[in-house]
Amino acid sequence: MEFKKSPDGGWGWVIVLVSFFTQFLCYGSPLAVGVLYIEWLDTFGEGKGKTAWVGSLASGVGLLASPVCSLCVSSFGARPVTIFSGFMVAGGLMLSSFAPNLYFLFFSYGIVVGLGCGLLYTATVTITCQYFDSHRGLALGLISTGSSVGLFIYAALQRLLIEFYGLDGCLLIVGALALNILACGSLMRPLESSNCPLPEKTALESIPDQYSIYSEKEKDLEENTNILGKSYSAEETCKSILASGGRKQESLLHKNPTTMAHAKEAETYKKKVAEQTYFCKQLAKRKWQLYKNYCGETVALFKNKVFSALFIAIFLFDIGGFPPSLLMEDVARSSNVKEEELIMPLISIIGIMTAVGKLLLGILADFKWINTLYLYVATLIIMGLALCAIPFAKSYVTLAILSGILGFLTGNWSIFPYVTTKTVGIEKLAHAYGILMFFAGLGNSLGPPIVGWFYDWAQTYDTAFYFSGFCVLLGGFILLLAALPSWDTCNKLLPKPAPTTFLYKVSSNV
Repeated sequence: MEFKKSPDGGWGWVIVLVSFFTQFLCYGSPLAVGVLYIEWLDTFGEGKGKTAWVGSLASGVGLLASPVCSLCVSSFGARPVTIFSGFMVAGGLMLSSFAPNLYFLFFSYGIVVGLGCGLLYTATVTITCQYFDSHRGLALGLISTGSSVGLFIYAALQRLLIEFYGLDGCLLIVGALALNILACGSLMRPLESSNCPLPEKTALESIPDQYSIYSEKEKDLEENTNILGKSYSAEETCKSILASGGRKQESLLHKNPTTMAHAKEAETYKKKVAEQTYFCKQLAKRKWQLYKNYCGETVALFKNKVFSALFIAIFLFDIGGFPPSLLMEDVARSSNVKEEELIMPLISIIGIMTAVGKLLLGILADFKWINTLYLYVATLIIMGLALCAIPFAKSYVTLAILSGILGFLTGNWSIFPYVTTKTVGIEKLAHAYGILMFFAGLGNSLGPPIVGWFYDWAQTYDTAFYFSGFCVLLGGFILLLAALPSWDTCNKLLPKPAPTTFLYKVSSNV
């Protein structure tokens, strides 16, 4: 099928609506896992660091597997992937209600639910980009708030369900709600036209293949045909000897037209096989060249000092910035905050302020007089200071204020694509963004267990959040130093070394 031009409206707004609810349903429970984290601590009696692996895997596996998710959406389409992933998320949540131990949760909740969320995120973003061109930023902003609204609602919903039905009943009901993803996926109609058949190959694929085959075909085809001809002629000779008592094959070809036609078909078959063999060789060479180019582009990206600093910053940011959304409820309990004082769950405050932060920071990034790179650095530095202030918060009010600040600054995810584009350029955005998302997922997976291990070691969250704040501050300052224009100015002012003419004189004399 041939893809149409992006309509920038029409059914595209239905796609935005169902993508919003898809992210709402799939990310609601994994992002609000802090409520379940407390129950798992009491149920299984394991350490905080070990228990934190469940929530960190659910958030990090999808990012770590982003290349696989992109390949699945490209191969099968957004609608089939969404429906299949809906079964994964719902099944993983329901399966977690029967978990006999923490290791079972690592698989059912951490890997199955996490991978399903990663597939759903890639599918919703891909189909939204297909339906929108000029309004793409607005559409992506709207669907990205679905996860934040899900965090806000699911934090209170899961607490209420645990109170009435227990932990197992809560997971069963949340898994049943996730089955609504199947209805959302059924509405993701592919953007294609049924009038024009899709050609066998796109221009990008067919031109290099044909050029590589026919530019060098004469020599290689002749070699391949000769190789095939040797075995085929030997077989025909044996057959002719048995049939005619040793008469030569040439006389049969001239006298018997059926034999002549058979020989022509055999020759045509040999040429086709030789051509296909050579095509496979050229295809393998082309794929190998693509892999070499990919590795070369990756090395070139890391030679950019700002990109290298951005990779360190996003890794440290996810190590230090993600744990509050998972552990804030347990921090309140460790600070002796009574349950009746919790007017609103702290995770819900983080969720709603994350949605506000995504919108406001995205609007600020559109102003031409604001440098998005420095804006991103400012969010990192302020977040690092807020994390270091958590050990001093001993009441619900101060914890709620800090949760709101952290949630708002976590909304810097909305400007991260702008920062990446400014750093590497639009032509390298997809490559660079995939690398950065991989390390973001790695940081998501490692952050909460590290903070939990700090608590198990010191029996307090103070050292853990000092460590988290230090990680985010370090990433922010590294990115700030790499982005300062003074470095380029210093490089320009450095005197260039005088060219050595000795070798040139020697070569000229020779």
